[in-house]
Amino acid sequence: MSQDGRTARCPLCGRRTTWEDNRYRPFCSERCRLADLDGWLSGRYIVAEDPEASAPSPADPDPTDEQPDPELREKT
Repeated sequence: MSQDGRTARCPLCGRRTTWEDNRYRPFCSERCRLADLDGWLSGRYIVAEDPEASAPSPADPDPTDEQPDPELREKT
């Protein structure tokens, strides 16, 4: 956005557009807004997964260490 806050660049095409009274902001037009939406819906855009968020913490028990319930054990 410019320093005076009146214009911004469209994140899709880069064209300068007014910020105030722009019903498509941050895009410059309905075409750019819909093209961006199509990118999300078609899977061209993804949000990267945080590898640390999916890694088990040391406090999480290891499911392979679980002992079978004696009541559910198969009788021999």
